[in-house]
Amino acid sequence: MCGISGWISYDRDLSLEARTLEAMTEPMACRGPDAAGSWLAGHAAFGHRRLAVIDIAGGTQPMTVERDGRTVLVTTYSGEVYNYRELRAELEGLGHIFRTSSDTEVVLHAYLQWGDEFAGRLNGMYAFALWDPRDQELLLVRDRMGIKPLYYYPTRDGVLFASEPKAILAHPAARACVDAEGLAELIAFTKTPGHAIYKGMYELRPGHTARVSRSGLAVRRYWALEAREHTDDLDTTVARVRELLEDIVARQLISDVPLCSLLSGGLDSSAITALAAQRSSGPVRTFAVDFSGHAENFSADGLRSTPDTPYAHALAAHVRSDHTDIILNTADLTDPGHRGAVLAAHDLPTRFGDGDTSLYLLFKAVREHSTVALSGESADEVFGGYRWFHDPKSVNADTFPWIAAGVAGGFSGSTSTREALLDPGLRMKLDLDGYTDGRYRDALAEVPYLAGDTGLQHRMREISYLHLTRFVQILLDRKDRASMATGLEVRVPFCDHRLVEYVFNTPWAMKTFDGREKSLLRAATRDLLPPAIVQRAKSPYPSTQDPHYAQALRAGLRAVLRDGDAPVQPLLDAAVVAQVSAADASQDIRPGAELVLGLNDWLRRYNVALEI
Repeated sequence: MCGISGWISYDRDLSLEARTLEAMTEPMACRGPDAAGSWLAGHAAFGHRRLAVIDIAGGTQPMTVERDGRTVLVTTYSGEVYNYRELRAELEGLGHIFRTSSDTEVVLHAYLQWGDEFAGRLNGMYAFALWDPRDQELLLVRDRMGIKPLYYYPTRDGVLFASEPKAILAHPAARACVDAEGLAELIAFTKTPGHAIYKGMYELRPGHTARVSRSGLAVRRYWALEAREHTDDLDTTVARVRELLEDIVARQLISDVPLCSLLSGGLDSSAITALAAQRSSGPVRTFAVDFSGHAENFSADGLRSTPDTPYAHALAAHVRSDHTDIILNTADLTDPGHRGAVLAAHDLPTRFGDGDTSLYLLFKAVREHSTVALSGESADEVFGGYRWFHDPKSVNADTFPWIAAGVAGGFSGSTSTREALLDPGLRMKLDLDGYTDGRYRDALAEVPYLAGDTGLQHRMREISYLHLTRFVQILLDRKDRASMATGLEVRVPFCDHRLVEYVFNTPWAMKTFDGREKSLLRAATRDLLPPAIVQRAKSPYPSTQDPHYAQALRAGLRAVLRDGDAPVQPLLDAAVVAQVSAADASQDIRPGAELVLGLNDWLRRYNVALEI
């Protein structure tokens, strides 16, 4: 896994711009702590930061293909192609000669052999750029599910691109400017495909390519979810899910560096860990996050009925893994250095408060032992695991179901949304309800249907599509930024497009055949897991319950009100912020307080110009 950057300019000689390219590439050193590389010639400049995972000695980048003493193709590449060995064998049969054992070189030759159709042959998580010096054209490619990020910024005579916005913003032609639509996208609890928040910047949509030439930039879709008739019976479907999972995990265990599994004790991570343990010659290394005193003093809430630790320990004992608990406390979560590192990782205020900080700290601790980690992320989106999938009110609401379920809610009281601390005039200008509704209508317009989809099956196809193209993007981006900020590669087996396509087209009645969430996953992996984990109800990523954390947020709000230079102040309703900062300890102030504090730090650190 790596960080990539680049600059195409048809009006200048970029071979003279090494310093600018270095300025773009260096901010992503955390994504690639093992090596840095660059390639500059004519109208193209490619930068690369490498995290060496496959072919440590031979996978240096940017990588080129030479023929008859001329460079015919260049790439700066991030990700993993899990079927690269099969592709390599096929390409060798077609006459291609390889000088390394890396998947990067396979991607180069796949493009030379199959042209634009090559992306449909790749299985993996990836984001990369290809430059053809002969045609003077750039091709940007992103994986089907959007596991790896890729941003671009069109310029007057070309384009800038990178794995993260910070790299693009390091170029003198780009600036950190956010207009009203960008701010609405940032605050609303949705993720619009292609939207990058910063004005003039775009995120390449999952399953898309972008071709840049002298005539301009053209985006093309090479993959999308399609509605197909499901003809397998229940037993065959369960067996097919198991077969896919075994193949996926086997492919994703390939690594030339230490690998581990992230274990919460839930069905998803336990299934992945158990499948990995079956394939491993020795004990699997597992890691779990917990908070000081959390398991002993746990209090059930609307999202979590049980603490993770006892279940994580039960699975670790069951598969005999080499297990470590990463214990965090409130001081860790409120440390300004840690919160600043999380902001720098995301380039934006984060959505999950202490959850984002704890995830970063978990990955930082894991990275001391492993370079690659398997994760159970995205199983809920694929198999229908969230509680709102099974709540008729949320399912039938005329909006994103997670919003109807109150995931984006805020502190208790007459105004219960996270944006309630913002100035009323600003809220009116942003029209967050209208913005969210527009994005919801856009998403519904994309949903593929079968002629026989009616009633609940019709609606649950919509709900599944919304999660697989919107909600999962929030979580995948979060996981990528937090992990790569520590130089840790996190793999997400449940995002394999073969599994996603198969389960998306499985009837909802079959996905819930036992009256539970994630029926297919439970049935497919039941024999690998302890009964307690098989029966455990869904419990999201943990959040600290220490009241001192909320106290720290209140203190932070009071500090913002006292600071006459706080850049967020013009955006706030000072009276409401003062009320919240003095709120009773029983009131949930976290979402609103996290938003205000995150905006303040972001506006200051990134010197953001607001055009609202």
